[in-house]
Amino acid sequence: MPAPANVTSITGNASQYQHPAGPGNVRSHGSGLHVDLGEVSWPRLVSPKKFSSDNIRMQAQPMPRIDGDTSQIPSLLPASSQPNTPTAREVMAFSTYDFIIVGGGTAGSVVASRLQEKLPNASVVLVEAGQDASGHPVVTDIKNAPRLVKSEFDWDFYTVPQRHLNNRVLQNAAGKALGGGTAINACGWIRGDASDYDLWARLVKDSRWSYSGLLPYFRKVEHYHTRDVDIKEHGFEGPIHTQSISSTHRDYPLRDQLRAAWASTGSPLVADANSGHPQGLSELIENRRDGLRQVASSIYPLSHVEVKSGTSVHRILLEQSNTKPAATGVQLSNGETLLARKEVIVSAGAYRTPQLLLLSGIGPPDDLANHNITVKVDAPGVGKNLFDHMAVSQWWKLRNPQAGLAAGASNFLKPSHAKGTPVDWMVTQGIPPEGLKNALIKDGEEIDYGHPLLASNRSFTESFVVYAAANSENPTIPLDGSHITSTVLALLPTSRGSVVLASSDPDIPPLIDPNYNATEADRYVTRTALRKMMEVLLDTKEGQAIIQDETIGEGQKPLTSTSSDQELDERIKERGKTLYHPAGTSAMGSVVDSEMRVYGIDRLRIVDASVIPAPIAGHLQVAVYALAEQAADIIVSSHDF
Repeated sequence: MPAPANVTSITGNASQYQHPAGPGNVRSHGSGLHVDLGEVSWPRLVSPKKFSSDNIRMQAQPMPRIDGDTSQIPSLLPASSQPNTPTAREVMAFSTYDFIIVGGGTAGSVVASRLQEKLPNASVVLVEAGQDASGHPVVTDIKNAPRLVKSEFDWDFYTVPQRHLNNRVLQNAAGKALGGGTAINACGWIRGDASDYDLWARLVKDSRWSYSGLLPYFRKVEHYHTRDVDIKEHGFEGPIHTQSISSTHRDYPLRDQLRAAWASTGSPLVADANSGHPQGLSELIENRRDGLRQVASSIYPLSHVEVKSGTSVHRILLEQSNTKPAATGVQLSNGETLLARKEVIVSAGAYRTPQLLLLSGIGPPDDLANHNITVKVDAPGVGKNLFDHMAVSQWWKLRNPQAGLAAGASNFLKPSHAKGTPVDWMVTQGIPPEGLKNALIKDGEEIDYGHPLLASNRSFTESFVVYAAANSENPTIPLDGSHITSTVLALLPTSRGSVVLASSDPDIPPLIDPNYNATEADRYVTRTALRKMMEVLLDTKEGQAIIQDETIGEGQKPLTSTSSDQELDERIKERGKTLYHPAGTSAMGSVVDSEMRVYGIDRLRIVDASVIPAPIAGHLQVAVYALAEQAADIIVSSHDF
């Protein structure tokens, strides 16, 4: 992430999904079913003996331990910038590679694979803290998806108390495995709006990051499931296979009624929402192959890459040259050292990448001083500009649950239902500009016709209904087919948060503050999306035929499309959660340039979602795959072998 791009799926009989400790231990979490964080500790999904690093690809070999400063390490800078050039034997003693990639998630797997393909004489090492999850049945099989959150393959991060969400501490899953978020996400293949990419290009003054600039890479990664689209928008020979509800013949029983309800409120059917113009009603597209997950590290071959799984990095090693520092390698958490002849590439994700930079002395001086870390490079943007998609869900009691309309019902058992998330429609919508303008003014924004959120018809909200619901308490909802879940999210948040160190110990997670729901603009957008969802489910004849009423917690009152701003704001504060799309913490134009080179440091790049400078109205794995493909081309073009 997905980070994970989540609508966590559940299909079939409720007994398939009960936690070993007993029933009723899963709950709706943002946009689907997740482990109840307060009551359940899932059994560990990986046997350390079975999945140890000595039988996954390659085991890290013993290397000399260093303590203290990097003067003990032979320099890899050109001879002209150092007094004594080390011999090849001296350098190799420290396990030297041409490229070191830190983080084997989505971006890291793509870059490593493409470097080995296009620079076959280059040596590449991929260092990943997690294990290889690609062959694990819990990862590949959709019906086990709820077990992935808080599993061995999840970093299991938590936020600091969220001031604008009743000071709640929220769990923020992130993939800890080869393939990263692609090992635990819900596989939503949602590209987003062209205008978002075009803004990205304008912000960094580089057309390669516009929609048209990235389109060749969107196409390159895809093996699209149908040619009944504009073929100029899609690829059909890439490594990532997609599927739709129709192509997998899922035939959910509420499909036509929900489509009619949305249509009656003005949401037109969009034949291809992955064409850069997503607004309207479209089928959910997933990057599954016949229902099975595709993990990035499997579909991008790593056969000639040295993979060090189960291996954490403590810091990036820097050496001062005549002009500015250069990255010469990394120190692992066990004290061992890897050296890089050409580049160090950080692909550790929106949370771990800024943490690693800060541990390396790259960041805001005040943040570093708090942990007695020497400032190597003053980089005030590191860890700032965090944005994420916040979601709000509601549970709805079905009028005719005996008809087998949702997961958990004994007659909701069609085999094809197990091939993906039980969702038919994704609805992407704009926002009334006058209301948004007023909200921005309340936030102190300077408003003119060139304001990026007002200058064009942007895509602000995403809404969907999951044919499943469960919650452990307040309210208690069994997974028995009696309820469904609706979810809305704000796609272009103006709230910005941060990632800072909690400790100089690399094994202690950073302090993550997404600062959700902090602006009036975000509250206005979320309220608008909630009202539209309730109009669809409560005010249309089709919705009324499906829904009996909203199921609420103690002390709450049911909401309607005419509920007051205050009532909606209270529900948002009670239910707001992440949809697992964090980005922006090493932003292009602030921390890195448009070729992803870290400002002020030679031979160091960042390639992951942390470099995306502004929100994308899509699920980020698509953007990250394309970003990584383009990054690989940029890196290859910078070197001769």
